[in-house]
Amino acid sequence: MPCVRRLRALEILDSRGRPTVQATCEFASGSVGSASVPSGESKGAAEAVELRDGDPDRFRGMGCRQAVAHVNGLIHETLSGQLFESQAQFDQALIALDGTSNKARLGANAILATSLAFGRAYASERREPLFVERPVLTE
Repeated sequence: MPCVRRLRALEILDSRGRPTVQATCEFASGSVGSASVPSGESKGAAEAVELRDGDPDRFRGMGCRQAVAHVNGLIHETLSGQLFESQAQFDQALIALDGTSNKARLGANAILATSLAFGRAYASERREPLFVERPVLTE
């Protein structure tokens, strides 16, 4: 069972030049995974909320330093030192820490980047691919 040693994040620019969150998850064993999460174009009512800074003088309000601060602060402080049996268990801890139905407190961008970074570290720890193709069942 991997133990999370450190969770860190940076604000980076995605392929469209928009700010996004890049998170890194490091296990006590030394396994590391990183991931970034560019924003999508759809903005439906039921979608998770990206946390954006709203400063019109910086990236037209699209900066995500608050989301980065949540990863480097509360998320790291709460989840580092804990053991997680699975991706699902880690994700449940993130969801519980956020406490909202739409990820508005910590930001979907912070939560998703951290989740993906954990998944990559977990795959590295187990020396497995990030995903496994399953055969498609046909009738």
